[in-house]
Amino acid sequence: MKRFISLLCALVLALIALCACSNNVVSGEMREITTMRLVREMGVGINLGNTFDCSGDWISKKVESVETAWGSPVITEDMIKCCAEAGFGVMRLPVSWQTMSDEDFNVSKEFMDRIEEVVGWILDSGMYCILNTHHDSWPERFTEDFDGALKKYTNLWKQISKRFKNYGDKLMFESMNEVGFDEIWNSYAGDDGKQEAFDMFNTINQAFVDIVRGSGGNNASRHLLIASYWTSIERACDDMFIIPNDPAGRLAVSVHYYGPSTLTLISEDVSWGKAKTTWGSDEDYAELEMWLNMVEDELIEKDIPVIIGEYGCFGNNKTREVRTQYMYDVASYAYDRGICPILWDTPGGELERDLVKFKYPDFIQRITGIPY
Repeated sequence: MKRFISLLCALVLALIALCACSNNVVSGEMREITTMRLVREMGVGINLGNTFDCSGDWISKKVESVETAWGSPVITEDMIKCCAEAGFGVMRLPVSWQTMSDEDFNVSKEFMDRIEEVVGWILDSGMYCILNTHHDSWPERFTEDFDGALKKYTNLWKQISKRFKNYGDKLMFESMNEVGFDEIWNSYAGDDGKQEAFDMFNTINQAFVDIVRGSGGNNASRHLLIASYWTSIERACDDMFIIPNDPAGRLAVSVHYYGPSTLTLISEDVSWGKAKTTWGSDEDYAELEMWLNMVEDELIEKDIPVIIGEYGCFGNNKTREVRTQYMYDVASYAYDRGICPILWDTPGGELERDLVKFKYPDFIQRITGIPY
């Protein structure tokens, strides 16, 4: 009997410890860990794309309608666990808030509740979570009415910050997604307007940091992801791109990598390029190394952590083997340089959401094994 009671007490204590560990993910003190170290801990990641980032005037103002508008089934906790069990260390959660908000970006409670539920599932699975504002028409809003757009942007991030302010440091906020101001600066036509465009962009990023830091709770020291101009590696390494002032000193920079775009983004020839169907030549690897070495030299070596928030290779004009090798190479070359790579994945992509399994498990095992 004494042995049974001892075993029972040990079990109870273990369950209490497990619950405490889980609660620390949601609410608790932030660890004394640098952002560089935190990004390294993420390993490699995956996006929950074309889901909560769906946008369009035709979408009904219902949470499920937004979630499923671009072909995704309703997300379940098992889908999230599948990604964690496969070895991914971070899930980026793209969210477009405008459909479920009024014109001032007051977000509906139902939508915010649903986002919080999924964030909780991601964190409970053991993965990091990156929460952003995705397709919310910021380029048009800011160029048409900067002060008005900044007011809406501020209102949105105040709500997000308030809702998640007590979550632990495995939750990261990302300021923007693929934002730039082509109406102000045409990068193909010289430098006219470039400084103005970058000044506007830098102002928004600084506002993001100030909003989050001023919102209380764990947000005073939360690790934050700062978007680069159009999430371009070249623009992230431009002298005009200014890292915001942050009293906590906990910022990373976000870039995307889809190079060469003639391979990764198109299935047939277009006006700006001829569709590429092969990968693996000396020239291919030289280009990949050139861009990632630029990140390493201009950012990582200057103690600025970097996350590739999106990368991938799409289109039915190339073999699965070509796509697999490309995605593996980008991830491994990035990780070797201290950069966290996060695969862009959507319904019908790598994760078969309805079946709750990966379509190509050998590839997933290979890619999630990179950090080890």
